[in-house]
Parts: sequence; structure tokens; C-alpha cells
Amino acid sequence: MKVHEYQARELLKEAGVPVPDSMVVDAVPAALDAYSKIGGKVVVKAQVFAGGRGKAGFVKLCDNQAAVKEAATFMLANKMVSVQTGPEGIEVKKLLIAKAVDIDTEYYMAVVLDRAKRCPVVMVSREGGVEIEVVAEKNPDAIVKAWLHPHLGLASFQCAQLAASLGLTDKAQLKGAQKAIKGLVDVFYKYDCALAEINPLVRTTDGEILAIDAKMNFDDNATFRHKRLQEMHDPSEDNELEVRAQKHDLSYIALDGNIGCLVNGAGLAMATMDIIKLHGGEPANFLDVGGSVTTEGAIEAFRIILSDEKVNGILVNIFGGIAKCDTIAEALIAAAKEIGFKVPVVVRLEGTNVERARQLLADAAIPQLIPAADLTDAATKVCAKVA
Repeated sequence: MKVHEYQARELLKEAGVPVPDSMVVDAVPAALDAYSKIGGKVVVKAQVFAGGRGKAGFVKLCDNQAAVKEAATFMLANKMVSVQTGPEGIEVKKLLIAKAVDIDTEYYMAVVLDRAKRCPVVMVSREGGVEIEVVAEKNPDAIVKAWLHPHLGLASFQCAQLAASLGLTDKAQLKGAQKAIKGLVDVFYKYDCALAEINPLVRTTDGEILAIDAKMNFDDNATFRHKRLQEMHDPSEDNELEVRAQKHDLSYIALDGNIGCLVNGAGLAMATMDIIKLHGGEPANFLDVGGSVTTEGAIEAFRIILSDEKVNGILVNIFGGIAKCDTIAEALIAAAKEIGFKVPVVVRLEGTNVERARQLLADAAIPQLIPAADLTDAATKVCAKVA
């Protein structure tokens, strides 16, 4: 689960991290009202779940009402197009009006899970305001890390060392940096974050330490115990097909290709996407129907896949265990009758009740259902069909 920048700022502020005054609005008159309350120089920022806002023209520095009106009107009336949104862009429904600050130096800090060491790690860098991936590639020594004890969390000495590594010498500024690090770690633990990031944390020309941008992702499996996060959830930013899948206990993630995938098991689904790419195709989705899928659930899975207009073919890859092959075969036949397959569906089945499943498909004699001997055969056939 993601939240908008203005919501991440709220969580940081509650944790004691200093952030500039701001207001969130959804209309031009409200933006003007926010400016009149904040005053001076402000920054108008589109609130969307995508990066590249500045380069796309959706972050504007304004010092008068006319400039705020122009920026707000433009952002609310146009879709933001960046490298992360694709050419179709994304609609802007909310704007953050925040007090602008005069920046002397930008820093980076984040808390993420280190899966190799199986514990959270705090990362800080003097090179803030840019993508950390770029820093990691070009100057990895610029990133200082501290791994956290799974039960004790952030130690005082670690917090002090991380703050000092930013090159700060003024006692008040060091204290401000430590407050930001501690607050970020507190938010990470309190809300079961997968990522908690401040980029940039800045030192202003007046010597203040402030967090002026933030990004947070949360573990979907833990949101049930965080009412605050549930209230922050913005369903308008969700993929419609992914929401439909969740209602039927299906794991679905939309991708950019044209070959739909219906698989049981996350590992098998990833292997299926890999072999599609190996044979020159591009997967249109990740879809794991799970081990206890019903005929109704499988039919809904086909409806979801076929709702994607980019899909020109489907690869069904089932290794029958709890989810029996004949259940999937029955779902395939029912879906063909109810929905109507207008694209080729290549089917690879192995495991429990596979012989009965193959017989069901053979007896149904549906031209769009194409049997495959094994996974390589299936990938080769579906890639050839959509080429």
C-alpha cells in the first residue's frame, strides 16, 4: 500500500520530524485559499503515485496568487506524463501547497528491509534530491548504512553516527538530523513499512533541518491492524483490475505486455513470465489463482485478463495439487462459453487429475484452447500466436 506525499508528511510530523507548513487541496479556489493562509513563497506539488513530477512540470514554485492559480489550474486539468506513468499519464486529483524554503544542502535518508540480512537498514547520504539508485550506481560510498536489531531497533550511537556522516557540525543541526532519523525509524516500525524515505532532507540557508519530501510504502498484509492507514488509503489510485482480483482472492498485477498469464503459485507465475520473455514475448500480467481456486474464481480470473485490451493471447500454466487440473479445465470450458475467447489460450496442465482435465478439454473441442506438452512448448506456442 502507498500513501501520498502529504500523508507521509503527516506521519513524519506526528513522529517529531520537522516539516514545513502545508495544506492539501482538490480545487483551484482551495489552492488560492491555502496560499493566502501560508503566504510568501510556496511550492505546488501534484499528489500522485508516480515519480518524475518535477521534470513533468507538476511541481511549481510560486510567490503570488496568480502563479498559484496558473499552476493549480494546469495540474488539475492535465494528466501527468512521466517515465513512471507511461504515455497514457495519470490524472491529478489533489495538490499539496507547501511553504517553500531556501535550501543550502540536500540529504537523503530512508529505512528499508534488507532481505539478505533479514532486518531493517537505515541509509543516509549527502547526495540528496536525486534518485538513490543513481547514487548507488555512480558513487556507492556516498551511502552510509546502519542495520537495526530486530528487537532493539535503532541504537542511540547508530543515530549519532548516521547524523554525523552527513557532514553536519552544528549541534542544533545534528540534533535536527537525529530527530529526523529517529522519527523515520519510528514510523517504519509503527506502521509496518516496506519503505520509509525522506528525499530530500534539507538544511536551509537559516540552518534549519527540514523534511520537504517523503515517500512511504506499507506491507499490505499488515494494514488490517492499522486503522490510520486504512483511512489514508486512496482507492482512486488503485488499478481497477487489481481491486477486482482482490475481491476474489486472486493475486493480480498488471504489466505492459500482451500475453496474459493464469498460473497457480507465485513462484510458478514468475517462472512463467520468465519463459515467455525467453521466447520473445511480453507478459501482460502476474496472476496467481492460488491453491484453493474455485471454478468461479478461475472464470473471474479470465474475465480480468481479457478486460486488458492489450492481451492478444493467454498462457494457462497449472501444476495441479490442491488446485486440481480438472477444476481449471472446467473453468476454461465454462469461461469459453460464458465470456467467449477471442484470443488463443495455450494450456499446459500437469499434476492432480491431469488426464481427466485433458480429456475434458479434448471433448469440449474449443478451437481457441490449444494444448501444450510442457512449459517450453506452451511458451513457444503462445509467443508464436501473438507475434
